[in-house]
Amino acid sequence: MEHVSFETFSKLDLRVGKIVEAEDVPDSRKLIKLVVDLGPLGKRQILSGIKKWYRPEELVGKTVVVVANLKPKKMAGLLSEGMVLMAEEEGQKPTFIVPEEEVKPGTKVF
Repeated sequence: MEHVSFETFSKLDLRVGKIVEAEDVPDSRKLIKLVVDLGPLGKRQILSGIKKWYRPEELVGKTVVVVANLKPKKMAGLLSEGMVLMAEEEGQKPTFIVPEEEVKPGTKVF
């Protein structure tokens, strides 16, 4: 494991978001396109490689934690504007990282 400085870690902008739309990415075996509401930061399109474990219709309304300042990246011809954080135990279905209590979209995670 490589260590990072606190200064490097503090550059991440982690925010709570709510998935408001989700759909399969055509011609992709892994990707689902999510639209995540980040409150005052607006809505972001985020592509996530979770199609093996989740169906789009079960994702709408979920609260998630997002890396909001990740450099946008094109995947499968679409732009991904962030990353949804998940935990995965080897061989198990990944699970979303969620706040213990309900908080507004856009709330900063630290």
